[in-house]
Amino acid sequence: MMSKKETSDPIIKVRNVTISYGENTILRDVSFDVYRGEVFIILGGSGCGKSSLLRQMIGLEQPETGEVLIDGEDIVTATGADRFKLLRKFGVTYQNGALFGSLTTLENVRLPLDEFTDLPMEAKNLIARMKLSLVGLEEFTNHLPSEISGGMQKRAALARAMALDPDILFLDEPSAGLDPITSAGLDGLITRLSSTLDATFVVVTHELPSIFSIADRVIMLDKRKKAIVATGTPVELRDHSDNDWVRSFFNREESAEGIE
Repeated sequence: MMSKKETSDPIIKVRNVTISYGENTILRDVSFDVYRGEVFIILGGSGCGKSSLLRQMIGLEQPETGEVLIDGEDIVTATGADRFKLLRKFGVTYQNGALFGSLTTLENVRLPLDEFTDLPMEAKNLIARMKLSLVGLEEFTNHLPSEISGGMQKRAALARAMALDPDILFLDEPSAGLDPITSAGLDGLITRLSSTLDATFVVVTHELPSIFSIADRVIMLDKRKKAIVATGTPVELRDHSDNDWVRSFFNREESAEGIE
C-alpha cells in the first residue's frame, strides 16, 4: 500500500544513473524516486556508493550516464541561471559539519544569505537567529565551532542548510561520530523539522537506530551488485525482504554474504 506521500509527484527522479571513476564502476543503471515531504534514506555498506550517489544528486559530480531530475529539471545538464535556480532548491550538510572555524555559529548560518541574497545585514542576522532557534542553538550565536560540542556543530550545519528555506535537505551521515543520546536528539530534530517545515530529507546513513526513527522509505545499495537491492520501509525490509542479506542487516545478524 502506497503512503500519501508516494501518491504525489516525485520531487526527485533519478533515472538510469551509472557512476564510474576511471575503470571502476561504483553503481550501474540506478533509478528511484523521492517523494515530496518524505524522509528518504540511502543505505549500504562501506564502499557501496551511497556518498557518491549523493554527490551526483547535488550536482557536485556528473554521472557517467543518466539523469537527476529535481522538480523536473536535470541537474546533470543544467547550466547558468537554470543551474543556479536548481541549487537554490536544496541545502546540504556534510559528515563533519564543514563549519568555518573562524566564524561564529551565527556567521556560519548567515553565509548562504550573504552569498545569495541582497538583504540588509539586520534581516540576514534575524533569519540566521531564527534558523539557529529551530535547531535549539539560540543561546550559542556568538560561539565559535570549537566552543560547542560535535552534536551542536551538526545542528549548526543543519541551520545553515536551511538558511534559504530550501525544499530539499541532503544530509550526509548526520549521526556520524555522535554518542547514542546526542544522535537520538538529532533524529528527533530531523523528524520535527520534516513535519513542521514540510521539507523533503534525503539522508545518507548506516545507523540502524536512526533509520528506524526517522525514515519513511529506504533504498539499500550493494557493493557487489553495484545496484539497489531493496526498497521499502525499514520494518518491511527487516521483516519481509526476500533478500537474506538485507534481512540480516536490519536484524543485526551475521550473513553468509557479509557486509563489506
